[in-house]
Amino acid sequence: MSEKDKTVQHFLDLIKKSRKGKFKIYIGMSAGVGKSYRMLQEAHALLKNGIDVKIGFIETHNRKETHALLEGLPVIPRRTLFYKGKELEEMDVQAIINVRPEVVIVDELAHTNIEGSKNEKRWQDVIEILEAGINVISAVNIQHIESLNEEVKTITGIEVKERIPDSILTLADEVVNIDLTADELIIRLKEGKIYKQEKIQAALQNFFKSDHILQLRELALKEVASQVERKVETEVTKTQAIKHERFLACISSNDHTAKVVIRKTARLANYFHSKWYVLYVQMPNEHADKIALDKQRHLINNFKLATELGAEIIKIESTSISKTIVSQAIERNITTICIGKPHLNMFKIIWRTNLLNTLFKKLSSNNIDLVILS
Repeated sequence: MSEKDKTVQHFLDLIKKSRKGKFKIYIGMSAGVGKSYRMLQEAHALLKNGIDVKIGFIETHNRKETHALLEGLPVIPRRTLFYKGKELEEMDVQAIINVRPEVVIVDELAHTNIEGSKNEKRWQDVIEILEAGINVISAVNIQHIESLNEEVKTITGIEVKERIPDSILTLADEVVNIDLTADELIIRLKEGKIYKQEKIQAALQNFFKSDHILQLRELALKEVASQVERKVETEVTKTQAIKHERFLACISSNDHTAKVVIRKTARLANYFHSKWYVLYVQMPNEHADKIALDKQRHLINNFKLATELGAEIIKIESTSISKTIVSQAIERNITTICIGKPHLNMFKIIWRTNLLNTLFKKLSSNNIDLVILS
């Protein structure tokens, strides 16, 4: 692309950005903290101030106080679909775009759409609405953020299936935390304000344990703080230059270690609001005709995960792992390299030979940090 073409493309990108709707996300540590309630309150306030606001999709879960707030708010009817012999409802994205309200409320951001829908996920619906120039207010629980998946599973013992890429949060113009103490949330649960009576005891023994709530609350607070820092860095003029961090996650065909490295590097990159890469060095014994099919499949899935989390994938065939890591780090102005602790894979090779010393020396001379993730 010529310099002239780049200038034209940059201007077109600016035009597209200016036409996009504004995006606000409410984050909560769990169900029942009041995200939907707050969105409906905001909708009433906007309506009172003459803003054309409509409800695209809201899930009240039949909670009395939340459901009462729907009164007086214009709702865009959902579309009806038949799936496996059942009549189901989904948000009508096209109807929202056709009606073109100034602001639309879209709940349950991590929701998976019914098979046969235009988009697989609701967050993809939201991007489509934003690109149509409509402002969106949405909500999500902290456990649905992709890079936090392992941490949430460790805390609660539950693997959350519906997740959103971290990149969706970086698209948001505002991220707001809806916060309650653990005691307040448990009281709401016991009073029947979150789940029906028959589900309360099971919830208290599982997801709604006090220590679980405290840890999820910490994750939510950290995430929102990170997003606020991102806005400060991008929107507030600094008198001193900011060091721009760049992360390089080095993975092998070891599925479990690769996932850990990808997710933890994604968190680091998200915290610093920085660009990051995933490097896979394919050794001669890992060519497609020499590596097991299940390992190939896991590798492809890990590339997909990294892409969803915002990484750029680098795949290089080489017989020298350390040299490839260093050369890629220098070429891409990497500040921090992230690797997994040694297993029976390429990092064990590094560990048992002088390759580690070579790697340390090269990185040290180029002011590049090395982080070993457990």
